[in-house]
Parts: sequence; C-alpha cells; structure tokens
Amino acid sequence: MTEEPRDQVLEHLYAHETHGDLPESEGRVARIVEGILADIEGLDSRIEDVSEHWSVSRMPVIDRNILRIGLYELETDPSVPTAVIISEAVRLASTYSTERSPAFVNGLLSTLAKRVRPA
Repeated sequence: MTEEPRDQVLEHLYAHETHGDLPESEGRVARIVEGILADIEGLDSRIEDVSEHWSVSRMPVIDRNILRIGLYELETDPSVPTAVIISEAVRLASTYSTERSPAFVNGLLSTLAKRVRPA
C-alpha cells in the first residue's frame, strides 16, 4: 500500500465499492473514508449537479471515488487550499485512471470548488 493518505483513501473506497471490503485504517485516512461513506449520497448528488450527461453511477469507479475525495475535502477541510485538493485529485486520476480522467476530474472539481468555496 502506498504511503500517501489520499492514495490510501482511494484504495479503501475502491475495495469497499468493488468487493464490499473496508480495510482497516486510522488517523486522517479513517476520518476521510468514514466521512465520505457517511455522506456518500449527498456527495454523489452534489457531483451529479455539476456533471453534464453523467450520473455518478455511470462514471468509472476510480473517477467517482476521486471526485468524492476531492469534494469531501473541499467541504470539510478549509486548511487545505483549493488548488492543492484539485491538483491531488488530478494526480490520482493520472496515476490510477484513464487518459481522459484527469481533465474530467479537473473540470468537475473546479466547478464544485466555485460552489463550495466561492472567492
């Protein structure tokens, strides 16, 4: 398993969604995973509000979980700059998903960030 917390969160959410498993975690990873799972329907609804022609259920499993992580952080962790959250989400998409995913994730999270953290 990787050492980066966001990578670990993505791995945990992927395992939960694809296999029903939820690996043990602690600290920041546990807090983010538990927070996302506690509000997953709300997060998905807010993602769908800005996603043209894409329901969350039709999105690749990796992409939808990256978006959930990014939106959760935007909403709950004001100490992390918006640019860092979006940059990390794009990095996750570049590392774990398809060639088109980084642009997709960047576009949706940028739109969500304008709603969640208006300038």
